[in-house]
Amino acid sequence: MEQKWTKVLLHASAFFMPVLVPILVFLITQDKDVKRLSIQALLFQFVMWVLIGISTALSFIIIGIPFLIVFSLMTIIVPVIGIVKALADDNWEYPIVKHIV
Repeated sequence: MEQKWTKVLLHASAFFMPVLVPILVFLITQDKDVKRLSIQALLFQFVMWVLIGISTALSFIIIGIPFLIVFSLMTIIVPVIGIVKALADDNWEYPIVKHIV
């Protein structure tokens, strides 16, 4: 039961502390699944920040605007999906970074 709320907290941290909470959870918890999810959450945020930064730079050439919209929406939608899945006690991994970790 504790894992469920820890996973919800990890997904929800994308909206209030996307770096600090995953690092703290990684350092505090002993569960391997939660540790893996905290690394995925942190990596997902970094990847999205880089992609949004590149899209912002390319938006001056017009081609980056659609990418900027898609990546910005992903930064919001993907953690919400993770929260819903965690509340249902389903295992769910972040796209893009699930194969890295």
